[in-house]
Amino acid sequence: MYRSTRENRYFIRVREILQRSPNAVASLRGSDRYPDLFGTVLFYQTERGVLVATELQGLPTGEEACAHPVFGFHIHEGGSCTGDAFLNAGEHYNPEHCPHPYHAGDLPPIFGNHGNALSMFLNDRFSVREIIGKTVILHASPDDLHTQPSGNSGERIACGEIRAT
Repeated sequence: MYRSTRENRYFIRVREILQRSPNAVASLRGSDRYPDLFGTVLFYQTERGVLVATELQGLPTGEEACAHPVFGFHIHEGGSCTGDAFLNAGEHYNPEHCPHPYHAGDLPPIFGNHGNALSMFLNDRFSVREIIGKTVILHASPDDLHTQPSGNSGERIACGEIRAT
């Protein structure tokens, strides 16, 4: 497949970013119901926004051919993954008080793949500096991108505290 020189430069830049140390990291752990679920979210500040790279293992899997799980994924305003069902993670990070799905903490869904997931995207809704001390939550259901205030994503199944590296 042919790529323009401009596109090639962009992909080379992404590789360069991923070779450096991230600016922040969150180590996710599953809830009591999902003890084998774990993963890492890396945050890289770039001139165009924050590159977010996520790797997860131990995700719940679907039993049917068309039941490939999709999970809601958000940054929450709280700084702790404590409390029943990670209650102390608080609500979605939303400093501008935008309606859902325009919260700064609304992230693309995570698509399960036989219990694993790998995701990478660029986000200009926040800087790394703004989210250090907050949490990342993985939900059992996909975000419907409509229901207020948080997309009806269901149970919080994993949580990680965002720390500077």
